[in-house]
Amino acid sequence: MDYKLTYDQYQEGLEQGKLLGLKCNGCAAVTFPPKSLCRECNGSDLNVTEIKGHGTLRTFTVIRVPPKGFTSPYVVAMAEIDEGAWVMGNLVDINPDDADMSLIGKKVRIGSQIVKGDTYSGGDSRVVTFTLAEE
Repeated sequence: MDYKLTYDQYQEGLEQGKLLGLKCNGCAAVTFPPKSLCRECNGSDLNVTEIKGHGTLRTFTVIRVPPKGFTSPYVVAMAEIDEGAWVMGNLVDINPDDADMSLIGKKVRIGSQIVKGDTYSGGDSRVVTFTLAEE
């Protein structure tokens, strides 16, 4: 299968401050993070597109018992990006003890940070992060 955007290219984009996804030429849906097929129609006619980096927080959880190799507490969240896809990442710059339901519906900016590899991973990698946007 021909991948329009490989994992390495996606990671390089994150390192450069770019959020790269795929736009379907069939239905115009944006898939982020990138996958081999469109998230809406399963089409494979995709082009690389840059995500604007804004969204709305839809749900979250505070991790208090982390997987081996991670330090708690931290907040894992899902946001709906302005382009329509839902994205999972870490909500940063907030005290996890202050996370409550008032966060739902808040505007977020999307970025990334390096996460140290754990016992089971292939090393350090960049992950998506969310910060609360000024309203």
